[in-house]
Amino acid sequence: MKILIASDIHGSAACCAKLLGRMDEEKAERLLLLGDLLYHGPRNDLPEGYEPKEVIRLLNERRSRIFAVRGNCEAEVDQMVLSFPVMADYCILPLKKHIIYATHGHIYNEANRPPMMEGDILLHGHTHIPEARREKDYTVLNPGSVSIPKGGFPRSYAVLENGVFTVRRMDGTDMMSLVLEETT
Repeated sequence: MKILIASDIHGSAACCAKLLGRMDEEKAERLLLLGDLLYHGPRNDLPEGYEPKEVIRLLNERRSRIFAVRGNCEAEVDQMVLSFPVMADYCILPLKKHIIYATHGHIYNEANRPPMMEGDILLHGHTHIPEARREKDYTVLNPGSVSIPKGGFPRSYAVLENGVFTVRRMDGTDMMSLVLEETT
């Protein structure tokens, strides 16, 4: 299964539409959203094309294909307008030998790791900075931000397919990649 992974849309309908276009072009079966879907938050400027109501419409159209976790900008009122669950602090995706612990990053992160076994994977957003790296006993992944990238990086998303995590610019070109598990 091919999963498109994105974080930090922050209410940008323009960026959300581009992301969903990438989902179609990538032929991804599912979309995993790592939080901060509708609002920009007090620390961020308004992103390009800030239209949370349009983001609601765009995402609700694909509700059957979306998994999502709560970001620090989500509130219970967001769940009232989105027709897929968005209030979980994490979700767990199994790989062959390990699990991916997917979360936004404001609660569970490298400084406050969730209950992970050696070799497991921490996937989070929140920092708006893409990464794919191995530590001694775990792996850290971040797709970056769809709408408000930081650290000099471009807007980005990630793809998980056949045990490989690849971060891509919004035009679909690869930025970084990491083999999580061999499929053979």
